Amino acid sequence: MKVTYNQYPLQVIAAVNREIAVFSTEGKNIDQEVVQSFGEEWLKFNEFSDGVILKGAQEYFDILNSHMINKGTYALDVGCGTGRWTKYLTDKVGFIEAIDPSNAIFAADKLLGKIQNVRLTRASTDNIPFADETFDFAMSVGVLHHIPDTQQAMRDCVKKVKKGGYFYCYLYHNLEKMSSGARLLFRISEVVRKIVCRLPPSLKRFVCDLLAVVIYLPFIYWVRLLLLLGFKETAMKMPLSAYHNKPFLIIRNDSLDKFGTSLEQRFSKEEVYQLMSTCGLEEIIISEGSPFYHTVGRKK
Repeated sequence: MKVTYNQYPLQVIAAVNREIAVFSTEGKNIDQEVVQSFGEEWLKFNEFSDGVILKGAQEYFDILNSHMINKGTYALDVGCGTGRWTKYLTDKVGFIEAIDPSNAIFAADKLLGKIQNVRLTRASTDNIPFADETFDFAMSVGVLHHIPDTQQAMRDCVKKVKKGGYFYCYLYHNLEKMSSGARLLFRISEVVRKIVCRLPPSLKRFVCDLLAVVIYLPFIYWVRLLLLLGFKETAMKMPLSAYHNKPFLIIRNDSLDKFGTSLEQRFSKEEVYQLMSTCGLEEIIISEGSPFYHTVGRKK
């Protein structure tokens, strides 16, 4: 089912389980510091069990249906990271192309093992090495908000989708649903992030692990207590409530994801809708549930 690349790779690397074609990751719309940081992060956090992947996928992909993805679907995962969401889709689509500009592509090779209906490619959104209108479905999960021009990156993804096909993404929300206290905590965390992201890699990982323990866990335990006492509505309004049922691996990973990156952008629900519609998508669905905001639209 896979197509031929629309350009020649710069090189082909023999990874543990498959060959990986490497294309240019240079371009105007990429931050190399961010790419390097995420490569380091995903090489550290890449041990995702099938159970953890399934639990996360049930939250992220609740708005997808069998018309959008099925065994006849040729899919594209842009910014695949460790390949955990690629892996989730491998038994639901016909074939999936997974691309990432960072060293995380080697973590994805490890996680995906010998799965046959997937090909890994090292490339950026500036240079997706497939012809336009190739895919039935494309996705980018938690990636486009780490790219300088999110709108342009989304356009670059959507143009690879066939007319009538679907594009799915997850973008950070701007806390518009949260209380004033939560927004204040976020502003404080932003100051911390701008310091932590500049630390050397090993020290950054240590500090983010420490933050997971001293910041994330107290809120999470408080949410769990409120849920145990029956105060669900109050609990789910608490900061970091989305992590109340997550394993510590995910909490550590997301602490590094949050505090370790030098570039992140956040959007309101209306802004997410505008980003999608500007790319020529219609029938846009934006989930009412966490994580905020995950969305899917059909290409006109």
